[in-house]
Amino acid sequence: MSGAVKTVAEDMDRRILKAVCDEDTMSSTTVGMSDLSDEILLSILRHVPVCDLLLNVANVCHKLHTLCHDKTLLTNVSLSEEYMADDLLVRRLLKQLANHVQSLSLNGCYWLSGATMEKLSRCRVVTHLDVTGCRLTSLRLSRLLSSLSLLRSFAFDVTPGFNSAQLSSEAVDSLSRLSELRQTLLTPSYGVVPCCAQLRKLMLQFDIPDVTRDGIGVCCQLMVGQSSVPHYQHLEKFTARLAPGEVNQTLLLLYLAVFSVHVPKRLQVFLVSIPGPNPAHWPAASSLAQSLGQQGDLEALQLPRSWLDSLSLKRALEGNSPKHLSFSRCPALWPQVFQSLLEGGVRDATQLISLNLSGINQVLYSECRSMEDQLLPGTMSRLAAGCSNLKHLNLMHTHYHHENSNVLDGEAHLCASLAKFRHLRSLTVPACALSDGLNSHHMPTIKTSPSPLFLGLKKAPRVGLQNYKPDSESSFSGDSTSGLAQLLAGCPCLENLEVIGPGFVSVLPRLEPCTRASVEPRGMCAWARGVGDVHLAALEALPRLRRLTLAGIPGVLKGTGLVQLARRCKDLQVLSLANMGSLKTMNYTSALLETLKQCTQLQELRLEQPYLNANASFFEALSCCSRLQRLCLISRSGTFDSSATETFMERCCHVITCHMFMGGTLAACHTLQKALLDRFSAERSALSVVIYPLQHEDLPSVIRDIPLTLLDRITLFQSHVAQPPHLSPL
Repeated sequence: MSGAVKTVAEDMDRRILKAVCDEDTMSSTTVGMSDLSDEILLSILRHVPVCDLLLNVANVCHKLHTLCHDKTLLTNVSLSEEYMADDLLVRRLLKQLANHVQSLSLNGCYWLSGATMEKLSRCRVVTHLDVTGCRLTSLRLSRLLSSLSLLRSFAFDVTPGFNSAQLSSEAVDSLSRLSELRQTLLTPSYGVVPCCAQLRKLMLQFDIPDVTRDGIGVCCQLMVGQSSVPHYQHLEKFTARLAPGEVNQTLLLLYLAVFSVHVPKRLQVFLVSIPGPNPAHWPAASSLAQSLGQQGDLEALQLPRSWLDSLSLKRALEGNSPKHLSFSRCPALWPQVFQSLLEGGVRDATQLISLNLSGINQVLYSECRSMEDQLLPGTMSRLAAGCSNLKHLNLMHTHYHHENSNVLDGEAHLCASLAKFRHLRSLTVPACALSDGLNSHHMPTIKTSPSPLFLGLKKAPRVGLQNYKPDSESSFSGDSTSGLAQLLAGCPCLENLEVIGPGFVSVLPRLEPCTRASVEPRGMCAWARGVGDVHLAALEALPRLRRLTLAGIPGVLKGTGLVQLARRCKDLQVLSLANMGSLKTMNYTSALLETLKQCTQLQELRLEQPYLNANASFFEALSCCSRLQRLCLISRSGTFDSSATETFMERCCHVITCHMFMGGTLAACHTLQKALLDRFSAERSALSVVIYPLQHEDLPSVIRDIPLTLLDRITLFQSHVAQPPHLSPL
């Protein structure tokens, strides 16, 4: 029996023993798992990974063998994060699952061979199949689809070399019965869309580079005659998520050509995410918005900023009760969004559960002069009252300056307004929103320089970006966390929190490579600089916290707040730290090491800091995270200890992702990468090791070779809060 299963069993035995204690007679009866009813045991076994269930637990006794093969446990199976499942183990599983499984996900199982993928044809009763990120050629895809006549939902990658002409007639028949399709496009193609005549849900992800590795431009011309015009008539949900690049935008417009002629009558979800400041214009956007408003059953909406104006948005939302809305980087829609949500522009605002307002009032701090340029506590209070069931809220790339707002808007603090979202589970806020303001004698950094006559020979201070001084925190009322305390008290059930400074831009961004031109220099916002260790310590009031992102917070001095929150937030599983404190030195190393020792449940760590020293002490502390699976270190001038890295990988046997983009020579990076792969690949089939100099010119090509599921998960920085649902077929 594996360690995970043994732990579950022992924990259940302890709870059962406690429950059966007779408080009157002070006597107790020992009860084991074998004494429980089948119903209780099935409830327990639902939390056991299917690999352990069939290959370990089922071998304990006859009773458990029978229960482990109960159809209720084997109908819906996911192997997406079964990183230790190699080809042999998966084949054994598929043999046992063949007659039971109806919904099977191998999403992100990039390590499985094509021969193992062919074994999926045994699962003839499967109706939902996700093989995104898996190795499938056109011929293997054809053979697989030919054997799955009951398939109704399918997800896969369209890779270079894909040829729909190689699909057999039986495969085309299976595709014609699909109601849900998700395609990840790695090459310009319609994929299998022309074969799918009954689609109700179409989910697309475009990840095509503009140039090949040889520097040749990618052509986006598709064959005439492959149009999917007749196949959108039943469409209810359409989503498209684009990586940066002109080819992706051009291909999207080809997919959307049918909407210019006819908008599906049953369309309920339309989500299109295009990164960058100038997405390609789509003339049919206004007619789409009008059609969505007339139908009255809109569920989710996201459109690029250039596709919508205020009137179109008003028409789209009128009479609807949406559940998911995203207006990321749409500052022109700021007034209309709140008018629709607060003044009866939607039928029932209480249905809204996810709202992305990232950058909706995106104004640089140097231009942030009036109240209209900031988040208003009064407006957010009204939003909390109207959208009372909101669970996910993203306010990244916005501003709130408490010293100015509390007088003009009549509210104590923005955090007090956010605390009224009682059902909030995930939240992204700008760092300045946590500040209680500046002291009365302290003025913002943008001010007129004194006359040189009064300065003598002293240098005049620069206008704009000021150097961060470690002792400057005493100039702030930043030691006060009364505003943040109200937020934490009102939303104690937060599981995902992101605090991102207004000037932060990762050196490895996922979908926002253009933000460098649209975000003010680091340290420009004086209120954000007032957020420091005491604010991090206050986060200990979130005992249910599972994911925490702290990025671009220059006010952190020694990082002592990290230690305090780690001691209380025992269930923290994902931690992302970037550009904390000074960028000229690593000033919170000691606190970071102590923090890592406390994070015993941590599964994922992303650390981005210019002067990170990944030495023996660092990896010794990291070894305390015995459940760690994914690690990404990014440091422009950082160093690493090869021997300590190898020792860490030996101790933490669950680590399958080790990505390090540091300083050092290419030879040193290659030597360590090869050593780790040679030593651990045999026992960790999913192992992904990438160690490369951050500033090397070939880095983009190296990143392109990383499995997409890992890029999205940890390697490249992105916000995960209130992102529109991808509507996975499973």
